[in-house]
Amino acid sequence: MRRRTTRALIAVFTAMLALVASACGTEGPSAGDDKVIRIGAWYPLTGALASFGIPERAGVDAYFKSVNARGGINGRKIDWIVKDNANDPQQTVQIARRLVDQDGVVAIVATNGTSQSQATFPFVLEQSKVPVLNTLGGDASWYEPARDGLFGLQTLYEDQAAALGAWVARDGAKKVLVVHSDPAAFVNVAKGIRPAAHKTDPSVQVKRLSVKYQTTDYSPVISKVKAEKPDAVVLILAAAEAASYLKEARLQGVTVPAYGYAPVAAQTTLTLAGKSAEGLKSLQLVKSPHDDDPAIKEFRTAMAKYERGQPADFITLWGWAAAKAFVEIAKTIDGPVTGESLTRAYEKARHVDTGVGPVLNYGAGQHLGTRDVQKVVVRNGRWESQGGFFTPPARD
Repeated sequence: MRRRTTRALIAVFTAMLALVASACGTEGPSAGDDKVIRIGAWYPLTGALASFGIPERAGVDAYFKSVNARGGINGRKIDWIVKDNANDPQQTVQIARRLVDQDGVVAIVATNGTSQSQATFPFVLEQSKVPVLNTLGGDASWYEPARDGLFGLQTLYEDQAAALGAWVARDGAKKVLVVHSDPAAFVNVAKGIRPAAHKTDPSVQVKRLSVKYQTTDYSPVISKVKAEKPDAVVLILAAAEAASYLKEARLQGVTVPAYGYAPVAAQTTLTLAGKSAEGLKSLQLVKSPHDDDPAIKEFRTAMAKYERGQPADFITLWGWAAAKAFVEIAKTIDGPVTGESLTRAYEKARHVDTGVGPVLNYGAGQHLGTRDVQKVVVRNGRWESQGGFFTPPARD
C-alpha cells in the first residue's frame, strides 16, 4: 500500500515539475518578469577591432543607463547582457547560444559585426526566432529581400559607395583612385564607387588599389598613388589604416583630396593622423558629436555621466542612436515585450526620430530603416557636419 502511495506521489510531483518547466520555457524572461526586458549583444572588446567595439558598447550602455534612471521602458528596466566575441564568427555563434539558451534574451540589440552576426542567423533568427535589431554592419543580402526578425538602421556600405562615387564626381574629379583593404567586405564597397561616379559623370576614370589588411607601412602605397596621379583618392579602410595613409601622404607631399566612408570618420583617425587629417572628407551615419543641437548635448552629458573615460565621438554616437531607436520602438508595445511583439512593433514603426541620425521608417517588407548619410569634413582637428542627411543615388 505504501509503495503504491509513494509511486502515486512521485507521479504527481513529476507531472507538476513538467508543467512548471513548460510554463517557464514558454513565457521567457520578459513575460515571466514584467519589470525587466532582457536583451543581449556581442562586441569585439579585445583584439584588433576593440577600438570600435569598446566605444560603441559604451554609447549603447550610456543610453540604456539613462533610460533605466528615468524608470525604464514603460516601467520595465533594461537588462542588456554584453559579451566579447573578439571579432570572431565562431565565438559569436557560441555567445549567441549562451545569450538565447542560458540568459533567455528576447532580442539581440545594437550589436556589432557583419560576418560575426551573420554566422548566428541560422540559430538566432531561423531556429530560435529571436530578432536581431539595429546591428552595426550588414550588407544588401540582409534586407533584399527582408528577413523575418532582422531589422537595421545603418545605411548599407553599398549605398555609402554610391554616395562617395557621386560626391567625388560632382567635386570635379576626373581621375579617381580607390585605396581599399583586401578583405571581401572592403572590396565590395570599393567596387561600388565606379558605377556611381560614371552615373554622375561618364568621363570619370576610376581605378582601385588593393592594400593588405592591417598594413602599417604605407610608404609603398603612397608611391603607387603618386604614380597614378589621381585627382581624388577614396579611402575604404579601417580608421587606423586611413590615418597611416594620411600621415604618409603628407610626408611624401601628396596633397590629393581624400574621401572616406563612415568607418574612416572616427576619432581614431584624427588621433593617429593629427594634422595630416585636416581637410579629409567623409560620410557619416549620424550628426557630428560636436553639434550644438539638444539631442547631441543630451548624448554628451550622458556619456560624461555614465561612461567616464570614453570619448563622446562618432562611434559612441552610433551605439547611442541604435539604443535610442530600440527604446523608441519598444515603447509602443502594449503588453509583454517579447521577440514576437518587438518584430510586430518594428514592422509598424514609422518616423522614428532619434535626433542624432536619419529619421527611420520600417514596414513589413522594409526592414532597413534608412539609406541616408551625411557629409562631414575635418576642420581645425574636429569633424564638422556639412549640410543635413541625404539619400545616395540608387544603386544599379
